[in-house]
Amino acid sequence: MKHLMLLLIVGFCSLSVMVSGDEAPKPILPSANVKKVTGETVNTSTLHNGGKPIFVSFWATWCKPCIQELASIAENYDEWKQTGVKVIAISIDDARNEAKVAPFVKGRRWEFDVFLDPNGDFRRAMNVNAVPHSFLIDGNGKIISQHNSYAPGDEEKLLEEIKKITTTSETSH
Repeated sequence: MKHLMLLLIVGFCSLSVMVSGDEAPKPILPSANVKKVTGETVNTSTLHNGGKPIFVSFWATWCKPCIQELASIAENYDEWKQTGVKVIAISIDDARNEAKVAPFVKGRRWEFDVFLDPNGDFRRAMNVNAVPHSFLIDGNGKIISQHNSYAPGDEEKLLEEIKKITTTSETSH
């Protein structure tokens, strides 16, 4: 009986260590495979920002408002980085045009993460029907806001919203 009790205690302790140990971050984004512009495949469920916000923008090389939005963010990217937000641009260019994306991004010197979704798997998982379509997601994975289209000044409103949620999350910890 003592041996059985000891085994139960040891088993329970090791189970609680496995459950409470260093757990992987909870997925913030739905699972879909996308490609880095370098060609490496990444599952979107592994993308996180250590409890800080993520801005996801779906765009295409042929979409003028998309390019205007991302160019505006790129111009002020240092200020965006100061908030701790991670900017992720998801190109929906199809397989025929995906080779154009890397030189396009490099030519514009965009420093944020750019991924390719040529099959539209991630686009469908996020229920995106038209571009530009952007999401602001807080560090807990909650979609704070989303918008379609772009008008000059939208990026400034977005930055203010990011500052607001990063300030709120810092004061709640």
